[in-house]
Amino acid sequence: MEENLFNLDETEEAASAAEPAAAPGADMPLAARLRPRKLSEYIGQTHLLGEGQLLRRAIDADRFSSIILSGPPGTGKTSLAEVVARLSNSEFVRLSGVTSSVADVRKAIAGAVTRRRISGRKTILFVDEIHRFSRSQQDSLLPDVENGNVRLIGATTHNPQFYVIGALLSRSLVFLLQPLSEEETRRLIAQALADDRAFPGRRVEVSDEAAGFLASVSEGDARRTLNALEIAVLTTPPGEDGVIRVGLREAESSVQKKMIVYGDDGHYDTASAFIKSMRGSDADAAVYYLAKMLHAGEDIRFIARRIVIFASEDVGNADPRALSVATAAMQAVDMIGLPEARIILSQAVTYCATAPKSNAALQAIELASADVAKDRVQPIPLALRDAHYKGAETLGHGVGYVNPHDAGGFVAQDYLSVDRRYYEPKAIGYEAKIRERVDYWRSLRRYGKEAAANE
Repeated sequence: MEENLFNLDETEEAASAAEPAAAPGADMPLAARLRPRKLSEYIGQTHLLGEGQLLRRAIDADRFSSIILSGPPGTGKTSLAEVVARLSNSEFVRLSGVTSSVADVRKAIAGAVTRRRISGRKTILFVDEIHRFSRSQQDSLLPDVENGNVRLIGATTHNPQFYVIGALLSRSLVFLLQPLSEEETRRLIAQALADDRAFPGRRVEVSDEAAGFLASVSEGDARRTLNALEIAVLTTPPGEDGVIRVGLREAESSVQKKMIVYGDDGHYDTASAFIKSMRGSDADAAVYYLAKMLHAGEDIRFIARRIVIFASEDVGNADPRALSVATAAMQAVDMIGLPEARIILSQAVTYCATAPKSNAALQAIELASADVAKDRVQPIPLALRDAHYKGAETLGHGVGYVNPHDAGGFVAQDYLSVDRRYYEPKAIGYEAKIRERVDYWRSLRRYGKEAAANE
């Protein structure tokens, strides 16, 4: 195994000595003041930065051309990019995917080229919210990433597979950052209280209950944790001994409604988990995801539509009443609205989740659709064709057709030119009874065809 080009700890110390951190302004948010200066101060993402992990090895060896960091807000994407720039002794140039133009990109790259030619110093171009860059803006990065003029680090809260162009992805190491665990969030709070940059001139104590509450309510978002901690400290008067003591009451009063990370990925991932929980007959999990979607402000009509689709796709004829329940719920939700609509949705969800399941109707239409799309379209038997016009009988249309109502409710006659089976009822719920009837009718048709063939 090749040795790393430099020792990480030694490099951290050298970088800290060479580039002392500028004292951040006291009016800056706590999260900005406490950005880590080296990896030992960086909390979380051990699955990426642990010993032997790919990202850690890339940083250790200072060997990467482009990195894409994706993950929810507050997981440390910007902080990690700044630490990497410091460790590699690179110039750190930051652009915003929201406000930066192609001209800004070209200006940053021109500066990097000049810097590289004059001093040989590398440039890390950090693009925050890179998913906001248009295709042309992302394309403009490719040549200079390819030839090493800049080392790109892009950050996004979205799935890069959908929002970053393939050519850039193929030149990048892509890493997914995870929300901090409650234990890591507690460590973040403890580290903040021990840092002189946090609350200079103040003595602060945070109770275990308060720290636990902040760790729980922040949903693994480091920025949200530190913002809540700062509000709690700044709004709590010191005691007679001059110590600011933040207890559970102070912590709770410093946090508004619990927010849930629910961007595009959250929308699709939660809806997927919601459907799969109903399909798996886990009413508890399904109601949890319903509550999550409602808390995040999801459109109740979207939820209702998904339940109606599920009632046919996954319950089907195993319990035909599920579609009626789901359709009624969709109509009621539209008439009633929140907050009462959540009760209606919960009833429909729990009914569908606990109903017997069959996707036979879905499989039937997919098989039939595939035959229509790929195979020759089957001619309609003459007996089934429209006979309600003059001259139809001379063409053979309707000739020989027997109305089942005139034959005791069933007659064995040919309805399809070929022998195909699309609907296979399952022996589940009400569909088990349907299966008995279908098997019986198929046997009669088979017997009728065999008898006709022997005549």
